[in-house]
Amino acid sequence: MTDDSSPRRRRSAPDRRTSARAGARGDTGRAPAPRLRKRRFATEVLLLQLAVVTAIVLLTSAVFAAIAVQRLAREAESTALAVAQSVASDADVRTEVAALSVDGTVIDEEALAAGDLQLTAVAAQQRTGALFVVVTDDRGVRLAHPDASRIGERVSTSPDAALRGEEVVSWERGTLGESARAKVPIYAPSAEAGSAGSVVGEVSVGYAPARVYDTLARDSLPVIGVAVLALVIGVVASVLIRRRLDRATLGLQPEELSALVQNQQAVLGGVGEGVLAVSRDGIVTVCNDQAARLLGVDGPAGVGRPLDELDLPAALVELLREGAGGTAAAGPGAGGRPVESGDTTLVVGRHVLLVDVRPVSRDGVDLGRVAVVRDRTAVEALTRRLDAVGAMTTALRAQRHEFANRLHALSGMLELGRAEQARGYLADVLDHGPLRYPVAHADRLTEPYLQAFLGAKGVEAAERGVLLKLGPETLVTGTVVEPGDVTTVLGNLIDNAVRAAVAGRVTPAWIEVEVLDDGADLHLSVMDSGEGVAEAGRLFERDPRRGDGSRADRGDDGGGPRADADDDDPVHGLGFGLPLSRDIARRHGGDVWLGSAGDVDHGAVFCARLVGAVARRPAEPTRASSSTDADPAARPDDPERTP
Repeated sequence: MTDDSSPRRRRSAPDRRTSARAGARGDTGRAPAPRLRKRRFATEVLLLQLAVVTAIVLLTSAVFAAIAVQRLAREAESTALAVAQSVASDADVRTEVAALSVDGTVIDEEALAAGDLQLTAVAAQQRTGALFVVVTDDRGVRLAHPDASRIGERVSTSPDAALRGEEVVSWERGTLGESARAKVPIYAPSAEAGSAGSVVGEVSVGYAPARVYDTLARDSLPVIGVAVLALVIGVVASVLIRRRLDRATLGLQPEELSALVQNQQAVLGGVGEGVLAVSRDGIVTVCNDQAARLLGVDGPAGVGRPLDELDLPAALVELLREGAGGTAAAGPGAGGRPVESGDTTLVVGRHVLLVDVRPVSRDGVDLGRVAVVRDRTAVEALTRRLDAVGAMTTALRAQRHEFANRLHALSGMLELGRAEQARGYLADVLDHGPLRYPVAHADRLTEPYLQAFLGAKGVEAAERGVLLKLGPETLVTGTVVEPGDVTTVLGNLIDNAVRAAVAGRVTPAWIEVEVLDDGADLHLSVMDSGEGVAEAGRLFERDPRRGDGSRADRGDDGGGPRADADDDDPVHGLGFGLPLSRDIARRHGGDVWLGSAGDVDHGAVFCARLVGAVARRPAEPTRASSSTDADPAARPDDPERTP
């Protein structure tokens, strides 16, 4: 049996099940070709830059070489011409050539090879380093040549131009190979240069290409050194540019950047939240349409501008500068403790916003801050209404308990046959009303919503040992038309007053509420029996790192902690109660302010004015006050007052 545990066996024998699946798919069993790893954009840029630098260096070197070759060729031609002119102007050469050019003169090759003309030509060749120095007569027959065996033969290249009296320089191929050569006419001794019929021969001097270009390599060494240095500098610069490009693009490739931009636009335009991004130097980099709408800024115009130039809430600007470090604006048991969500509640115009600011970094590099803005206006209004409903439910639950007790008492009287006593008890119940709120002087308020809301708050206050009473200036003749704003502002003021009264030293603790309408405006005043306000200047600061800004929450009313540390209200006790109330009031032109920091006989007094919160009620027949309008809670001698 073959040992399948060997490494070679494991590598060569595929699993049977895998083979079966591959066969079912028609797989040939060949391993897929390895995918070539796509080259990074920065690497492509580096290679392209290196190629460009190399091409420039090579092109420059080639141009230099071409210019150098042309220069050396011209120098060789000039040297050949000068040597030829020197030989042609020699008097002995002119005399001897003139004698040999006479018609009918027999040329003795052996005599010429050993003669003075040959010696002169060879000496000139050796002295100048020329390839050849050739002297001919007026028919082109060689009279002197480096190869003595060729004396007496016609030259391989045409001497016609020189024999016409012209000096010619050119590159030509002769019996000794290609050379830069000059041909100069030889004039008779008695004739002047250039005179017609005075040319008796010509001198041809040539330089071999090797002799011409032997200095090219030596002259090119500095150029080669400069080219190599330029190439090295180009490589270093390309590497530095690549690193800079990697840092600038955070290592992302062009297709990744393109996809990132497209996804960013799609996400920013598709989400229901506002997104505001700020770079680490305070420049707005992203502001989608939702953020511009909620924050009241011009989104496209705001991008690229410093944060300080935009009309943004000071609290948001501070958070964007500091980064995430706030506290949750909602949540059970938050109590102003730092949490990871970093949410902050702001009121901007008609919107209640929940802002979450987070720092953004990549590979340890701080990129700035991003704020996510959520519109909580509808949720906040619904929360306020639910708070009011919850408070009323609590009051009704207490009253249901009281009413059940009365029914039990009446049932007991009837079972015992005490009918007259039962009738008297019913008459007393009808006289005082079936439901009684623990609110002193409740008859001073007849507006249904405020009556029910304050009654519910009175029940909550009574559960904490605080008596809620209506002040003597209370008078509301209209109807509440903005219950959400009234619930938020008045509810926050009463909650803070209850905390202050509980933390105070006065027994029994109490709070006094006065409500007065003036046309469409509703004026509120809440006074407590606490210790007053110690830091009036910081009451309306929105600080998520402390309590709700109220005097009780900071211990201003008695130096102790707030009474209700587990308050699950989404706004109270988190540093936003009083600031939020003021923002809501000011949204319509009203305000919330501290009327009194405290006095001998009372604690702090907070006042508020809500514009447009009341509408005039239609006229109704005046009803006479009856004993049922008076709340038994205002009479301390009532034995059946709900505790």
